[in-house]
Amino acid sequence: MMKAAISKPGTAKNNKTGDWRTFRPNVDNQKCIKCGTCQRFCPEGVMGKIGEYPEVDFDYCKGCGICANECPKKAITMSEDK
Repeated sequence: MMKAAISKPGTAKNNKTGDWRTFRPNVDNQKCIKCGTCQRFCPEGVMGKIGEYPEVDFDYCKGCGICANECPKKAITMSEDK
């Protein structure tokens, strides 16, 4: 029988997971139309509120780039996190 470690729902919010990211999203508010696409597609839910300019919570952003890939106006670019 295989055993697995299962965490309780919501436990990730207690652990800042953004420390290991390689790339970070950069939002150009001049290009952003506040459509909410980045907020809907972000698997971590760290892009802020739909209908507002994205505000990335870098404590939890993993730098996956899905937000930049899905942005219809290419208002989000990824850069190396230093």
